[in-house]
Amino acid sequence: MKISIICVGKVKEKFYRDAIEEYAKRLSKYCKLEIVEVQDEKTPDGAGAAQESQIKEKEAGRILPRISEDAYVCTLEILGRKLTSEGFAEMIEQTALNGRSHIAFIIGGSLGLHESVSKRADCAISFSDMTFPHQLMRVILTEQIYRAFRIISGEPYHK
Repeated sequence: MKISIICVGKVKEKFYRDAIEEYAKRLSKYCKLEIVEVQDEKTPDGAGAAQESQIKEKEAGRILPRISEDAYVCTLEILGRKLTSEGFAEMIEQTALNGRSHIAFIIGGSLGLHESVSKRADCAISFSDMTFPHQLMRVILTEQIYRAFRIISGEPYHK
């Protein structure tokens, strides 16, 4: 299976990069992981709704061409469906059983995702009602993908 994580912005902090690299290394046993970073737009202080919408639209213009036609697309959105780790593993496994060999997870920028990206999604998931920095969300997502593959494989993983 191929897993793509398409995300806005770069990971600046070394400790986040190290964690992502560690989970990517562990995941190599289970899937082909691809992380695609697209440029983020600077959001000026006091930006209005129209300007924020334009920023999200520009970021969407960078995200959408990076999504493969054959990918099952999951956006990470605060209003998405909440899953347990077991439920997340089941979603990945069912996607594969339904003949889809590529899942793309989309992490937006600081303002979230433009509606055009949400409309392209096959599912929207939320990891919490809280807001996390998108750099930290990459760590959380890669860890949960790793946990999911351990669950799917029937291998032990701490709870």
